[in-house]
Amino acid sequence: MFRELVRIKQKLSMEDCVDVLKTENRGVLSVNGDDGYPYGMPINHFYDERNGKIYFHIGNQRSHRLDSLKKSDKVSFCVFDAGYQKPGEWAYNVRSVIVFGRMKIIDDMDMIVDITTQLCRKFTDDEEYAKEEIRKDGHRTLLLELTPENICGKLVNES
Repeated sequence: MFRELVRIKQKLSMEDCVDVLKTENRGVLSVNGDDGYPYGMPINHFYDERNGKIYFHIGNQRSHRLDSLKKSDKVSFCVFDAGYQKPGEWAYNVRSVIVFGRMKIIDDMDMIVDITTQLCRKFTDDEEYAKEEIRKDGHRTLLLELTPENICGKLVNES
């Protein structure tokens, strides 16, 4: 169902794919948008090692993204790291991961608090800030849960 990577020598291990998903702060989530056009947007995420799912929080319950998800739960999510340069080379080597899967909308407040707190920890150690944000805006927050059906990553050399 999912295509195999053409440049197999560049394929990342599942461990490396998970590392990128855990450590990077943002990716691009793409949904099936209006009139068959893909709709991609940059978004923060949290990879939950407990269940292998990826979570996103959204505060706007009326949006193109949400309308699209109600029509089709199939999505793709792309994440890449900052890359590195080998000594003496100009090109960057970048690890990228693409996840294909199904998205579910979660409105359970206990789960929203748990996942949003963990997502917040990717950006700050200030626990009070996280608690205050959840107290202030938690009631307006939805959680999106991506269940991966396929995860594939590769090391790209930009030369």
